[in-house]
Amino acid sequence: MATNAFQPIQGMSDIAPPDIYIWRMIEERAREVFARYRFDEIRTPALEKNELFTHSLGDTTDVVTKEMYTLEDRGGRKLSLRPEGTAGAIRYVASGGEETAGARVFYMGPMFRCERPQAGRKRQFHQIGVEAVGAPNPLADAEVIALQVHLLAAWGLKGAKVRLNTIGMPEDRTAVLEGLREAIRPRLSELPEEAQQRFETNVLRLLDSKDEAVQKVIADIPPVIEFMSAESRAYLNTVIETLKKLEIDVTVDARLVRGLDYYVHTVWEVVHGGLGAQNALAGGGRYRIHLDKRAVDGVGFAIGVERVIAALEAGGITAAQFAPIPPVFIVSLGDAALSENLMLLQMLRQRGVACEMELSARKVQAQMRRADKTGAQTVIIRGDTELEKGTFVVKNMADGSQREVELPELIKLL
Repeated sequence: MATNAFQPIQGMSDIAPPDIYIWRMIEERAREVFARYRFDEIRTPALEKNELFTHSLGDTTDVVTKEMYTLEDRGGRKLSLRPEGTAGAIRYVASGGEETAGARVFYMGPMFRCERPQAGRKRQFHQIGVEAVGAPNPLADAEVIALQVHLLAAWGLKGAKVRLNTIGMPEDRTAVLEGLREAIRPRLSELPEEAQQRFETNVLRLLDSKDEAVQKVIADIPPVIEFMSAESRAYLNTVIETLKKLEIDVTVDARLVRGLDYYVHTVWEVVHGGLGAQNALAGGGRYRIHLDKRAVDGVGFAIGVERVIAALEAGGITAAQFAPIPPVFIVSLGDAALSENLMLLQMLRQRGVACEMELSARKVQAQMRRADKTGAQTVIIRGDTELEKGTFVVKNMADGSQREVELPELIKLL
């Protein structure tokens, strides 16, 4: 059978040792930080009703129109693999799984987008995110940004920068869109065809386009905040002032927008120089999501785990640093020792010692090769002689030295 028959689907990856060690660190430290901020973990389905995403993310967004994995089940229902975590989390909250007002939840898991695989972007990728449900409050927005910065520090990530902006209240949206179109319209013909279509359907998305022709056209247009109400401007200023009090540095970026329709007020992005041209590490913002006839307000963020790992590795932090403690390996000389060592193996495991042994009779050389392969630093050797004496030979794999000990000393040693 060809080797590629055992490979994952393009754009998706197996995660196994040694890479998994840094994933564990990221998840464990995230849970510790979230607990301090009183966020509870939820695990929502990877497959949801298609309309959950089209209604909440916006049916003109790239995620919905180009990137979602959508299928029809045997009952004719249209379903989609989740492309992001917020919509499912808010569906859970609104369903009564949590008290809606004041709910604070976090999630970890795979997301799916059918886009061209490239460095740092996969079709199955993983996010860690939080959602704090509640009415618009600039202090709540600042708290969630502070949580995100705290989390990055807990992972040992240095050099990340927070870019901040506002897209105003829903009541500002008409004025913002009309203001942007009026500013861009005199040069509309200079835009590529796809950008001209976006000018009509979702003009905000032009602001974060990487296309040089688009960048040239929007270089001199007014920042979106100029089209907003005094209330929206004051809201952003309060977020900024609160972050200053918390000693968190942010940069206001007038061109920053988020690509999903549910955002209102504060939006932000975390970037890192170690990621190259595609330097976005995470994003967040305040949102208003409409589910059926109900609107849910909240603020949250999502961090790409693969992106975090790339940034950590750029800073010299690797999976090898988080490898588990090497196991103890038990070598059996003879059938009687094999049986007795199995009981020793279980006793040590129940006392918290990671250990391993061959479960069938093999030559000593083969068992020692296995011990070396596991990375064991300590090997316990027992045969008929040791069974009669009630002793254990302990071998140090680093220097080859060994000594004979009795059970109390063995337990103390390990």
